[in-house]
Amino acid sequence: MKRFSVKQIAFCGLIGAMYVVFTWVLGDFGYGPIQFRIAECMTVLPFCFPVATAGLTVGCFLANLMSTVGPLDLILGTTATLLGAVGTQLCRKKNLWWLAPLPPVITNALLIGIMLTLYSETKTLSYFCTMAAQVGLSELVCCYGLGLPL
Repeated sequence: MKRFSVKQIAFCGLIGAMYVVFTWVLGDFGYGPIQFRIAECMTVLPFCFPVATAGLTVGCFLANLMSTVGPLDLILGTTATLLGAVGTQLCRKKNLWWLAPLPPVITNALLIGIMLTLYSETKTLSYFCTMAAQVGLSELVCCYGLGLPL
């Protein structure tokens, strides 16, 4: 198991804190089917800094403490960010910089789409597709529109 240096731990803490602040400052804009969670633009950081994955995961968990969905968002939302960050790291190994924002878009669309469907009274495939499309589109804007230039 690789150990983090003090500098890496501080970097992860900074990334996590920024994720929480960016999410909480926007309030309800960061949660729900059409969410512009500006903090998600940072999910491309593992392409350049693989240790950022830890900070993003912890930051997402802490940001989701304010979610109205509750424990389900703590689990699925954090998992979506973790898997997205790991996918971005895999893009780094292949030097596919233009695809680096795509893993968070896909994981968030699918997992948050599932979560919103489970949380709603309408548990149908079409509802899931609608939720996944809305989350995916807003994630696409944040990750490609803000994250890729970052």
